[in-house]
Amino acid sequence: MMQRRGMGGPAGASVPTFTPPRCNIMAARSSWKGYLRVSLVSVPVKAYTATASGGGDIHLNQLHEDCHNRIRYQKVCPVHGPVPNDEIVSGYQFAKDQYVVIDPDDLKQLRPKGDKAIDVDAFVSQDEIDATYYAGKSYYLVPDGPIAQKPYRLIRDALREENLLAIAEVIMSNREQLVVIRPQEQLLTMNVLEYKSKIKQPSSFQDEVVDGEVSGQELKLTKQLMEGLRREDWDLNDYQDAYTERLSELIEARIEGEELVSAPQADEPQVINLMDALKASLEQIPVPEKRSASSAAKKSKPARKAAANVKSRGGRKKATKKKSG
Repeated sequence: MMQRRGMGGPAGASVPTFTPPRCNIMAARSSWKGYLRVSLVSVPVKAYTATASGGGDIHLNQLHEDCHNRIRYQKVCPVHGPVPNDEIVSGYQFAKDQYVVIDPDDLKQLRPKGDKAIDVDAFVSQDEIDATYYAGKSYYLVPDGPIAQKPYRLIRDALREENLLAIAEVIMSNREQLVVIRPQEQLLTMNVLEYKSKIKQPSSFQDEVVDGEVSGQELKLTKQLMEGLRREDWDLNDYQDAYTERLSELIEARIEGEELVSAPQADEPQVINLMDALKASLEQIPVPEKRSASSAAKKSKPARKAAANVKSRGGRKKATKKKSG
């Protein structure tokens, strides 16, 4: 049974029920308002962050082992001890133990003025931007007011029909952001991009890959394996955050004083002969049905579109969990 120290109540008092955090999918306040500007066309828009509030994550706190009180941190100078916030300044270390102090007013001068516009600089094809450059911050752009509805739809539909992305710059969080705008269902989605200088290029690691030939039979079997694992009805909802679910169960069990059950250990993948592995993998999946004439005709599309289709089929993690033995 767990020891209920530091629970904040007398012995025998009831323990609050644990409620796992859930994503808040209710529409919140817009995080940004301004204009989507394409040359002389300005469309009033609002931006909502695409990440659900809370995200369903569970955050643990550090506690003192003896009394279970929460650990607190102080800002301390090694010479003078604790320092109040009004005596703290910012500085940059340019050499060991040497700093240059940066005044807050200097930083304000560096920040751009708050121009409330998403300025479209260029339109590019959808396969022009590699996914590596996506910074993980996404926003839904929606029209702000009746006057914005028609030009919003025009830009959205034109991007979709021409398979284009809009490259733009916007000031958010007091700094310039490079963004890409794309149609998604009935909306326009804005994704923040990393600058090229912040991304390691693939060429930095290409020496790790040894060039060599593969046999035609090996390539054929690999393609058959991929075709067998191809899913036209793939759904992201089939994937859940298993770690957070297990952590919720762990916390519930600790609160209730129950015995805990460890998560099952995953089998280590066995490294076997490549051809044997391919053949064994093919035996684990259904034989794909013969494609119709219309499906075969799709294969005759230009290589560029075929490559784009391959990109859109990424992320079949669930199917690859099947054991080969």
